[in-house]
Amino acid sequence: MTPRQARRIRIVLSTVVMLAVAVALAVRLGAAPSVLTVGFYGLALILSGTAIALSRRGRTRVATAVLVLGFVLVVFGEWLV
Repeated sequence: MTPRQARRIRIVLSTVVMLAVAVALAVRLGAAPSVLTVGFYGLALILSGTAIALSRRGRTRVATAVLVLGFVLVVFGEWLV
């Protein structure tokens, strides 16, 4: 895989995650509005945007780590609360 292909794949993956988080946020807010929910999903949106920015700069491994670790932390945090 070329570096350009790797960047494109990470950007598309981050965009898909961002869209999924936005849909999940809308569904969760419709069911039970909460400041914590907005906080957790807002953090996930920020991390997805950070991963996109990192991918554009060629830092695809760091972008993947940010995306995966951030997503796991948000899901785990949501589950704890």
